[in-house]
Amino acid sequence: MTRRAVVVTGTALVAAGLSTLGWFGWELYGTTWVSQRHQAAAVTQVEQAWASGTTLEKTSQDDVLAIVRIPALGASYAVPARAGEGDDVLAEGFGVPDDSADPGAVGNLVLLGHRITHGEPLRDMPDLVAGDRVIVETADRVFTYRLDTDGDALTVDLHNTWVTDPDPQDTSSDTGTDNAWNDGQPASRLTGSRRLLTLVTCSELFHTDDRLVAFAHLVSSRAR
Repeated sequence: MTRRAVVVTGTALVAAGLSTLGWFGWELYGTTWVSQRHQAAAVTQVEQAWASGTTLEKTSQDDVLAIVRIPALGASYAVPARAGEGDDVLAEGFGVPDDSADPGAVGNLVLLGHRITHGEPLRDMPDLVAGDRVIVETADRVFTYRLDTDGDALTVDLHNTWVTDPDPQDTSSDTGTDNAWNDGQPASRLTGSRRLLTLVTCSELFHTDDRLVAFAHLVSSRAR
């Protein structure tokens, strides 16, 4: 190989390496910076609309179902929750599957959130412990749920969708995990309530097919 060829090849490899590093940098930090700004702006706009009695249909945040606060993750923690579970929805905060219960209603209110990138609202989910509060605010009500499990107590395979059922119950003999949960009893047996909330995120900071899951139940509801 000639000296010129070596220089050209080396330059190309350096450029490719820098491009790859730039992509990873954007994914890890850029998407989170952008998403957190969008989420903060959405929270502000939604709160102002609620305070003034303006319906969200008259704003750009008409798909926001609620504002979620988890005090254990910070006094300023506030993340919008939107209907759906696609990448575009999760980039804007929490996603709420279409078959999920409404806030405060009988059933299972499921909140899906990124562990890393795109705002990473559940990056510190393993730090949560049973007893921590999850506060869900809507236009006219404030619902307080209390965790029944630690944030890292249950890990399931991506395909074990029982955790998002209206009354989650693991009836399988092999969940794909090393940890048992509640001896196969439904979540309502553990909580004493059928008004449930479930947090779901990736179990690792990088790609994985496993999910961390934490269950909570409704403890109070008041007018906003």
